[in-house]
Amino acid sequence: MHTHSFFALLCLFFFFSRADAVFGYSLIRCQLTSTNDVVYLIQIYYNKVLLGQYNSTAGNFSSYTENTKEIVDSLNKNPTFLKKERKNEETCRTNIPVALGLFLKPVEPYVSLKSVETAGSKHPAMLMCSVYNFYPKQISVTWLRDGKEVTSDVTSTEEHPNGNWLYQIHSYLEYTPRSGEKITCMVEHASLNEPKLYDWDPISESEKNKIAVGAAGLLLGLVFLIAGIIVFKKNSPGRSLVPTS
Repeated sequence: MHTHSFFALLCLFFFFSRADAVFGYSLIRCQLTSTNDVVYLIQIYYNKVLLGQYNSTAGNFSSYTENTKEIVDSLNKNPTFLKKERKNEETCRTNIPVALGLFLKPVEPYVSLKSVETAGSKHPAMLMCSVYNFYPKQISVTWLRDGKEVTSDVTSTEEHPNGNWLYQIHSYLEYTPRSGEKITCMVEHASLNEPKLYDWDPISESEKNKIAVGAAGLLLGLVFLIAGIIVFKKNSPGRSLVPTS
């Protein structure tokens, strides 16, 4: 599980002996996972060895050494202590949005609009409006046809986390093309001062496909030309210089 720590409270305890200095410490963390779940952790170390841990996902303490097993069992049987840790977890959950608001600013999305193949649809065409790398998660993707909102034959994915605090979403419109119509993908997000409109241009995509096909044909022709030159040189008789009398 990939997690990101928002804040950590370190309590350091130093114990000195004549020869060496050894220490133990307790690490208290409020973490937010890549799936936006909150985890509250208390970990106790001694000389870099993890002795025990409280994990809010499990709701109890776990022991990692034989010496601490009895202590951990005692803590798990103490309802007052566990209630206190659950209260700390709620505090953690409450503070996460505050931390997000302070450190993470809205990120404007990147939008791609293209046609995709349909399978088993009653319509011959389908458009996909893909919105990438935006934050926060809340976003609205709407289809417009000649300026009017389309509500039928529209499907959308959930907002998927990228694992880097940013999200992506994909919306699909199945339709039957009409001459002269205007199809638009409208995106509304906290990072935008006003809704952004992305118009579908079938001519532009057709031209891109023609350029791609033409470039592929040119490259293939160049390959055959080079191969022909190589074969011709290999099969040509060698020239020899004849001295004149």
